[in-house]
Amino acid sequence: MQLGARWPARDAPHRSVPEALHPAIAELEAAHPDAGYWTLTWLEGRPVCRLDAGGTGLGRSMPGGWTLSLSAEGEVVRSTDPYEGEQPAETIEDDDDWLA
Repeated sequence: MQLGARWPARDAPHRSVPEALHPAIAELEAAHPDAGYWTLTWLEGRPVCRLDAGGTGLGRSMPGGWTLSLSAEGEVVRSTDPYEGEQPAETIEDDDDWLA
């Protein structure tokens, strides 16, 4: 099992992030200077680094963000958060009035 990590954007990448991702991390940080924190997780033995869209890293992440990972061939894969632009859960209108 590999443990994930969290570190502030614009700090050096966590020591467990593969070198192949370092240039892509620097590019995303330069393009998004207000981004808050990176989160490293591992999926099927491959690293997945997510850059939060903003905030201090305290509490829930803001919706939106960018993800970097490595393909099985070792290529850098970039994607955006599929929920970018959606409302955070606590601001979505609750439709449970019929339960009362």
